[in-house]
Amino acid sequence: MAAALQVLPRLARAPLHPLLWRGSVARLASSMALAEQARQLFESAVGAVLPGPMLHRALSLDPSGRQLKVRDRSFQLRQNVYLVGFGKAVMGMAAAAEELLGQHLVQGVISIPKGIRAAMERASKQEMLLKPHSRVQVFEGAEDNLPDRDALRAALAIRQLAEGLTADDLLLVLISGGGSALLPAPIPPVTLEEKQTLTRLLAARGATIQELNTIRKALSQLKGGGLAQAAYPAQVVSLILSDVVGDPVEVIASGPTVASSHSVQDCLHILNRYGLRAALPRSVKTVLSRADSDPHGPHACGHVLNVIIGSNVLALAEAQRQAEALGYQAVVLSAAMQGDVKSMAQFYGLLAHVARTRLTPSMAGASVEEDAQLHELAAELQIPDLQLEEALETMAWGRGPVCLLAGGEPTVQLQGSGRGGRNQELALRVGAELRRWPLGQIDVLFLSGGTDGQDGPTEAAGAWVTPELASQAAAEGLDMATFLAHNDSHTFFCRLQGGAHLLHTGMTGTNVMDTHLLFLRPQ
Repeated sequence: MAAALQVLPRLARAPLHPLLWRGSVARLASSMALAEQARQLFESAVGAVLPGPMLHRALSLDPSGRQLKVRDRSFQLRQNVYLVGFGKAVMGMAAAAEELLGQHLVQGVISIPKGIRAAMERASKQEMLLKPHSRVQVFEGAEDNLPDRDALRAALAIRQLAEGLTADDLLLVLISGGGSALLPAPIPPVTLEEKQTLTRLLAARGATIQELNTIRKALSQLKGGGLAQAAYPAQVVSLILSDVVGDPVEVIASGPTVASSHSVQDCLHILNRYGLRAALPRSVKTVLSRADSDPHGPHACGHVLNVIIGSNVLALAEAQRQAEALGYQAVVLSAAMQGDVKSMAQFYGLLAHVARTRLTPSMAGASVEEDAQLHELAAELQIPDLQLEEALETMAWGRGPVCLLAGGEPTVQLQGSGRGGRNQELALRVGAELRRWPLGQIDVLFLSGGTDGQDGPTEAAGAWVTPELASQAAAEGLDMATFLAHNDSHTFFCRLQGGAHLLHTGMTGTNVMDTHLLFLRPQ
């Protein structure tokens, strides 16, 4: 908030009429207050899904210390526990698991994104760091969330550990967002470079995380139940921090402990959809043809217990409680926001406009056409469990400040070579949409942030905007359309008011997709 307030002196030098000056300062102060509340709610959402507390809620030892309880299951402990993990939140999860298990933990191997450990050390997050003499070996890789040679070495070490287990052993598998890129072990003759190129092409063309993981599983030794198969006959307990809409265990990190339900035809359909089938390397075609003729079928995973210990739903529920404590009527729209970022920005912009007619008595009943447009757009987005009617009814009857919350993971069609991430791009596009609608006597603020604290290859978690964004940008000579055309949202927000609209949290040590907050407050 202090950074944002630095814009006040610049406004003071502008040649404004006294009444306009007082109005500008009042609106700026209101925006700053809303921005601070938005940051508080975002931090509360992240705090609800930190790895240590989540793991301790899922695991416990009986009073004798000889049994590990996981939900309604118990496992005998006799210094027979092994640990593997992969993902952005896995270091904190592993630290909590090792503290809980003590001498029962024999060995562990985890794969984490490059730079995570150093970031945690700089932030003095000791609770998310392994002890100096830890039994857990740490590999760092997958720079920019792409599989690389370091991640491959980690995957092979994880496979080697799993393959050495016996029926007397228990394998604890820790999975969080980013896990798929950290567990690359292509089926020969596919090379890591070929798999990486194919993944990058799919992502650039707008493939969903579900589609990406379907292809990854088909080309992987460990995904799609491969890790569980490697660990057999050991018992396997998989603790999962979900970063996928709907929390499907077979999709998160490409389901290394879940038998794959996808066929070769599913893969070919995806490749056809994005125009990539004809350009496939011979090695990929070879692996897909082998899988199609495999007489053994999919791996069985009856020796595995998969448990979701944290998700976007949990994060939004905590933010909703905090919003209500601040005096807002808070409604969770959905934890499954997905689809093209342009359409999603249109949805939020139109929703803010329709909200004005609900929150302003003089405007009641004046938005029949806009209501129809909003519902049509919501239908096109096909958002599961969208609580749009509840939100509109809350605004119609309450007449007070409203906070609408949502989560998920929109997709961005890359057209330029700028810097940014889906949260900053969504915020910038929402800011562009808000200028289309006269919002009158209502304060509006939209925030979008990644719960891992890193939005794309940037140090920001996301950004926040108000309807004044367009005029603020114009005053500084920034053309929003040009930045959007180049997918350069981060550069835009860095230049706008000295970066005051950026959301900076640092690495959080967790990841449950994104959080969207829309504040609507009558003046």
